[in-house]
Amino acid sequence: MFDTVRDDLRATLDEIRAAGLHKPERVIGTPQSATVEVTEGGRPGAVLNFCANNYLGLADHPEVIAAAHTALDRWGYGMASVRFICGTQEVHKELEARLSAFLGQEDTILYSSCFDANGGVFETLLGPEDAVISDALNHASIIDGIRLSKARRFRYANRDLADLETQLKEANAGGARRKLIVTDGVFSMDGYVAPLAEICDLADRYDAMVMVDDSHAVGFVGPSGRGTPELHGVMDRVDIITGTLGKALGGASGGYVAARAEIVALLRQRSRPYLFSNTLAPVIAAASLKVLDLLESADDLRVQLAENTALFRSRMTEAGFDILPGDHAIAPVMIGDASEAGRMAELLLERGVYVIGFSYPVVPQGKARIRVQLSAAHSTEDVNRAVDAFIAARAELAA
Repeated sequence: MFDTVRDDLRATLDEIRAAGLHKPERVIGTPQSATVEVTEGGRPGAVLNFCANNYLGLADHPEVIAAAHTALDRWGYGMASVRFICGTQEVHKELEARLSAFLGQEDTILYSSCFDANGGVFETLLGPEDAVISDALNHASIIDGIRLSKARRFRYANRDLADLETQLKEANAGGARRKLIVTDGVFSMDGYVAPLAEICDLADRYDAMVMVDDSHAVGFVGPSGRGTPELHGVMDRVDIITGTLGKALGGASGGYVAARAEIVALLRQRSRPYLFSNTLAPVIAAASLKVLDLLESADDLRVQLAENTALFRSRMTEAGFDILPGDHAIAPVMIGDASEAGRMAELLLERGVYVIGFSYPVVPQGKARIRVQLSAAHSTEDVNRAVDAFIAARAELAA
């Protein structure tokens, strides 16, 4: 049987390559940092890394690494269990309490990833008599999580408040018992920020709850890094916040839901990814506590990231590149053609700058781009070198 399947799979893979949509995996031989060693699949040697989610440069921070070493000796390598059996340690409860306080929520529940966190919310909270109203550009994990629920599904155009209100009216007309508006805090392919204040106003008007996936914001967006609800002054109006420990908060893995106490309590009883997945490794939980210590003790990393972002965006704009507007550390350089985006990424790697071309199905057809992600670990010289490399690569492509 598999011989037939193999031929079909190979044909599909050939089609992906022919369309210029193949996604190679480059191997790095160093810790995640502003500079990494590419050992396979591209230019060997040290290159500047401008495509990681390492926004605050904490993935290889010495204090975070030291906390992880200490935790490994104190708590062991893994739990080999789920939370309700014998998979809960003091360090997990401490991290949940710290995240709740940091995000201004009543309680927090940890997951093995934010994908699992989003996968565990909708099925637990919503039934066939309920409605979920989702932004059209929400992350795949939200889309998949919604598919697991039996709730009626409504979709509104990206950040379009008029369309959101239309969908809320339709949900009301259909007699929805509960209504949940869900949005990314920052849309990962564009760097756009959701208009949370206006979304919360509509939620109040139509008696809906609000859920925000703030994975690309917590740690560095907002006056003290508490994310888009803090940025928009609605920390007390958002009912559910999901996020990851795998980006600004150390870059390892793990996710969470921070929410009203009753929501978290029900998730502990019925959320399938939580009940049937091993506990977050204690070393990650302990290192994440150190990350929160660093974030709450100083704002130097957030300041450096903001300066790097402003410099990159301004120089690229002056050089005539099409950068989607905003001030987020995600700075998409729009290319359009998928093959051209891939070729530019290769030329940049040859010039010592590691970036990735994004194309369909990750982004819409004809909207291929290079998503540059700034980090507090980058120096001013690093940012200027990256811009100079873009200019040189563009010239070679045009030759």
